[in-house]
Amino acid sequence: MTNLALFDLDHTLLPLDSDFEWGQFLARTGAVDANELEKRNADFYRQYQAGTLDPVLYLEFVFGLLAQFPRTQLDAWHREFMAEVIAPAIRPAARGLVQKHQDAGDLVAIITATNRFITGPIAREFGVEHLIAAEPELAANGDLTGRLLGTPPYGAGKVVNAQAWLAGLGHTLEGFERSHFYSDSQNDIPLLSLVTDPVATNPNARLAAHAQAHGWPVLQLFHD
Repeated sequence: MTNLALFDLDHTLLPLDSDFEWGQFLARTGAVDANELEKRNADFYRQYQAGTLDPVLYLEFVFGLLAQFPRTQLDAWHREFMAEVIAPAIRPAARGLVQKHQDAGDLVAIITATNRFITGPIAREFGVEHLIAAEPELAANGDLTGRLLGTPPYGAGKVVNAQAWLAGLGHTLEGFERSHFYSDSQNDIPLLSLVTDPVATNPNARLAAHAQAHGWPVLQLFHD
């Protein structure tokens, strides 16, 4: 059987937070009130970094913003966002790490607490077929309704979502001889603790300390 390689996205494969940057992008375009969004965005981001974020509350806020606009407009903005913000930020080291696992024949997925609308095009940019992300409810015409579907893949929710995704493919986490998970955040310790090969990748201070205490390898993809 092939091995498994799971990747967090923000600050792991990307040297930025795509969710935060999307909010900043909307503010710059004038689509939303810049002062209010930047304040809420900054508050949520601090909570995320501290490990105190309520993911349902946050996602309902994000999806509520997106639901104000037709999908055609959102997709047009997202293409600009990819060209201006995401594509220039993707580093060869991150692409190479993903490609290494793909070349080895591993089952590769990105698993992120950021929602699928934002991260779907980013996963495609990395050439990754499988994406586990926060799921927005969609209307029949593709517009976002503002509601969240299922359990957010945040903290222990990443374990729930990873196991459900694997079950849908006829696998279990324990069925792989080797399972890798790359992440930067202490919020991902629940899933990192279950794989055979946890890798603290560009870790924040709390994850770096945990990795050192548990003998986990540390990988630095970004040095600026």
